[in-house]
Amino acid sequence: MGITKVKLIIKNPQNLRLKMEGDFMVDSGAHYTVLTENFVKKLNLKPSFEQEFVLADGNTVKRPVGSAVIRYGDRELYVPVVLGEKQDESLLGVTTLEAFGLMLDPFRRKIYPSKLMLGQLRYIR
Repeated sequence: MGITKVKLIIKNPQNLRLKMEGDFMVDSGAHYTVLTENFVKKLNLKPSFEQEFVLADGNTVKRPVGSAVIRYGDRELYVPVVLGEKQDESLLGVTTLEAFGLMLDPFRRKIYPSKLMLGQLRYIR
C-alpha cells in the first residue's frame, strides 16, 4: 500500500480569517482528522472535550477534540478534529472524508466521490 496525501485548508470556526494550508495523509483507519500542534496553536483552536483513541500499535492515548472548518477543493465543512500534540502528524480521517462524500481507493491511491445513501423517508400521519 502507498500513501495518499491531499492538500487542505484549515480555518478557525470562530474566526474564518485565521487559516492555514497543509498536506494531510489520508488515513481510512483514523476516525477523526488530526491537526498538528502547529495548526492548533496558529489557528487558536479550542477543545470541546477529551477523547481516548487506540493507535495502530494498540497503545491508547487521550487527545482533545474540537472543531475546525476544512476546505477540500471547492467544498468547505465544519468538522470535529483531534487537536494534536507535538509528535502527532496531520491526518485526514474517515469522518471528514465521508462528510465530504468521498472515499479512498487504497490501490490507486486516489480519492473518489462515493455513493451517498439516504434511508427511506416516510411521513407519519
